[in-house]
Amino acid sequence: MGTVHGVYLKYVGLSALSYAGYSMLSSENTSSASDGSTKTLLKTLSAVVLGYSTIVNGMIAILFKTERGMSIIGKNKTTGEIPMWSYLVFFPFHIPTLLYTHVHTRMGVYKSAESKDGKAKYNPVPVASEVQKGWWVGGCYGHELGKEWGGVVDLTVEFPESCRTSTKYYLSAPTWDGVPLGPEDLEAAAVFAVEARKEGDVLIHCAHGRGRSTTVMCACLVKAGLYDNWKEAFEKGIKPFRSVCKLNKRMQESLTAWQEQFVDGKKAA
Repeated sequence: MGTVHGVYLKYVGLSALSYAGYSMLSSENTSSASDGSTKTLLKTLSAVVLGYSTIVNGMIAILFKTERGMSIIGKNKTTGEIPMWSYLVFFPFHIPTLLYTHVHTRMGVYKSAESKDGKAKYNPVPVASEVQKGWWVGGCYGHELGKEWGGVVDLTVEFPESCRTSTKYYLSAPTWDGVPLGPEDLEAAAVFAVEARKEGDVLIHCAHGRGRSTTVMCACLVKAGLYDNWKEAFEKGIKPFRSVCKLNKRMQESLTAWQEQFVDGKKAA
């Protein structure tokens, strides 16, 4: 499942699978309700868990689609931490999300070039890439670089910030995977990042370093004066150095609105 397009469908699928399992176990328990055995009890508990997973993941899918409820997971915007209660309450969301992101990060590859025999050459996707000097785009495993940062812009709702202790400045701007920041929040993130860049390298990250982080980086590179517009920043400043970066339709629309309001509008004034 892509990390930019139709991300909410992951949770629709999880909800549907959970419901299928719940329905199957519930029908089995109905036929053996008088048994009272340990096996029946385990089936009942499993059905309850699957029923709960159906509700939680269905709700998350709706929030993804409607672009609402970014604070429901309870992430602390100052420390970047996710409280224990969130893992307990939303475990049907957290567990598959953590597993999927781990596997996707470890197994993700990109086509780099063709070898002499004409076969495509694939390399692992870096946890973060320096797209311009001092400007890094990456995912939630950026701490593995072992760098000290001037600033970190964290766009994840679903992950605790792993670079909080290795950055001078931290901005949490949580948004669901595949959902861009609005124009005002893009401007705030870009202003923050440009100021933080004076203190050292800046990392802008989401879960995988593809969509959300790319959107903000486009605005940052324009705000920093490296490019005149977000399209140029994306095509010339980001894509050549991290080829997995993508912008969906909503991200492009948000960047266009930001450009008109905070770049072109100020020039006209």
